[in-house]
Amino acid sequence: MTLCALTRRALLATGLVLAAGLASPARAADKLTVMLEWFVNPDHAPLVVAQQLGLFKEAGLEVTMVPPSDPSAVPRLVAAGQADIGIHYQPNLYLDHAAGIPIVRFGTLVETPLNSVIVKADGPIKSLADLKGKTIGYAVSGTETTLLGQMLAKAGLKLDDVKLVNVNFALSAALIGGKVDATIGGYRNFELTQLKLEGHPGMAFYPEEHGVPAYDELILITRRDALADSRLPRFLDAIEKAALYLTNHPQEAWKLFIAAHPDLDDALNRQAWIDTLPRFAKRPRALDTRRYERFGAFLVERGLIQKAPALAEIAGEVK
Repeated sequence: MTLCALTRRALLATGLVLAAGLASPARAADKLTVMLEWFVNPDHAPLVVAQQLGLFKEAGLEVTMVPPSDPSAVPRLVAAGQADIGIHYQPNLYLDHAAGIPIVRFGTLVETPLNSVIVKADGPIKSLADLKGKTIGYAVSGTETTLLGQMLAKAGLKLDDVKLVNVNFALSAALIGGKVDATIGGYRNFELTQLKLEGHPGMAFYPEEHGVPAYDELILITRRDALADSRLPRFLDAIEKAALYLTNHPQEAWKLFIAAHPDLDDALNRQAWIDTLPRFAKRPRALDTRRYERFGAFLVERGLIQKAPALAEIAGEVK
């Protein structure tokens, strides 16, 4: 075989290899696990809609959403690498830092408080001052009782002026059943509607209107050493597109949501959907440094932590 023939065969072989490469399937999507803070509900609409619209797929991601068996375990599970991303609460982020859990906030899902003090609308409590001597149910000690303490202080009361009862997550049932006179920990976009549908309309007092600094209710966390992970900016891009779609096309987005979770197609979740839409972050990667520093100072003032962490210790930006 001549040198010329060998060269032609080599070129032909190279061409076949290139052609095979062009014809091969696209690179597999990068898998990403998101641990939710609760079972799937309208608070997770940007994630579900991003999945349904194929936005994660366009970003080269295969996203799996996992409800936690223990909601309080999310930060530790993310820190241990059992999930890439977790949905968490800004107020709790400071406690996790104080406990040495190596997680950081890198995005926001719900940018306004949802937590509320809730009472029966037809009951005797018309102001926070009326809570003196009453029983208040809560689900999570620490941040919730700290928020309550500040709200009571604005009304001239102390935590010692009320009786606190841990009702776990049966907040509405405890209020309806008369076990407690009020609750802290119920969400204004969910428990209020739940009470109304049960025939016991409620009334809410909002922490940010009674001395508590505004904060992000639901944030996105990851491990500190994972901030440079190239999957995170693609995830945030998809969430941003989904949040804008929710704003522009709320009814179409609802249809996508219940197509993915038909068991949630009921009156409670339909109203929760409407009530939650204005609260989603339209710029999920944006970090409000003043808001985070202000809330850290508030927790120090209330004695929940000894020292406010530097912002870089609890939050990071992905680019």
